[in-house]
Order: sequence, then structure tokens, then C-alpha cells
Amino acid sequence: MPAEPPVLPFFVYGTLLTGERNHTAFLAGRCARVRAAALEGAALHEGPGFPYAVPDAAPGRRISGELVTVHPAAYPAALAALDRLEDCRPDGLGTYVRERRAVRTADGATADAWVYLAGPAVAARLRAHPALIASGDWRRRDRGHA
Repeated sequence: MPAEPPVLPFFVYGTLLTGERNHTAFLAGRCARVRAAALEGAALHEGPGFPYAVPDAAPGRRISGELVTVHPAAYPAALAALDRLEDCRPDGLGTYVRERRAVRTADGATADAWVYLAGPAVAARLRAHPALIASGDWRRRDRGHA
């Protein structure tokens, strides 16, 4: 039997942000704390109505988002629901993969969080044909090449 994943907050950067459509469906009422945060070393790409985060070592690459801490009693159901939403599969070949990454909060603190990154096939496609959101901010979606 596989080990249970650690209980970590989630770094959200697209439709799961406060006020966006999937926040209401998947996180509203389950949040103990929501803080502004950023993921360094990743680029934000436009998807079909939602974004993808792709690791990117280019200088200055960062994604703006929120660090969402879910109430402990709601955590198992929230994790399962988010994995389904993101097509995060145990074999690692889904639309997204869930990885533990360090994020920086607005007050400068660093915290480990679950981040849904583009899965291998999606990431390869986006590296070959970028759809970069240059600001790294889904809400600003000033798509362009940087």
C-alpha cells in the first residue's frame, strides 16, 4: 500500500484562485488560510480556458498565485477532488502532475506546497510551442513572449 502523501498547502495559480470558477467548486468553505504567494523557476502558459505551470530555469521566471491551507478535516477530500480535477494520475502521465515545491509568500517566508505542474506530454508540447503568459499572472493574462 503506498504511503499517504504529506499534508501540505496547495499553491494555486489559475481557475482555483479565490474568486475564479474552480475555487468556488473545490475550495470554498474548505480554506483555513489563503495567502498571496509565488512559485519561482516556472513559467505560466495559456491552456484551453485554464493555465499550465511548466518548470523553467530562465532568469526571472515566476508564477503569481495563492498558498491555500485547507482545514484538516476537509484535506483528504480536497486532495482527492483536486487530483481528479487536474487529471493527476498515479503513473505520472496525466494532464498535470502534483509535486512538492517551495513557494514564497508575500511576506517573504518560504513554504513547501503541492503544485500541479503540466504533465510530461503537455509540458513537452508547451516547450515546443509556447503559449507563455509573460506576467506569470493568470488574472492579468497579458499573453506574450518574454
